[in-house]
Amino acid sequence: MKQLLVFVLFSAMLCWIMFSPIYRHVAIVRQAALQQEVDFLLEVGASGTYGYIGEDMLQRSRDRLSKLGLNGEALEYELSTTSGVSAGESSSPVPRGIGIALIISYPYERLFVIDSLIGIEAIAPDARMRAFGMKMSEYVN
Repeated sequence: MKQLLVFVLFSAMLCWIMFSPIYRHVAIVRQAALQQEVDFLLEVGASGTYGYIGEDMLQRSRDRLSKLGLNGEALEYELSTTSGVSAGESSSPVPRGIGIALIISYPYERLFVIDSLIGIEAIAPDARMRAFGMKMSEYVN
């Protein structure tokens, strides 16, 4: 009985040691991809040409992130401005000097469940990783 218990505990520890670096790197790469997308959308959207981040830009962003392996439907985008005006309408671009903020979030998708094998509490199933950025609009009428 002791040998069986030792085998089970050793197997769990071995699995965690083998797979821990892999899923942690997946989380790091996903976070980096989200942050890069936030930076890109803000660079384009806050430029002097646009002054907004429209729905078509967000859809293209979903498509780009889907190509990296993320579920496009699970992505959530939150747009805001420092003045409270809408940052998503092409008919009324955000004027120069007003900040456009963007948050993209994505669920962890049970990446850290394997931690529970060694007693580390896993991240909540509804937890989401987030990437945030803010840029001043450069749009001039």
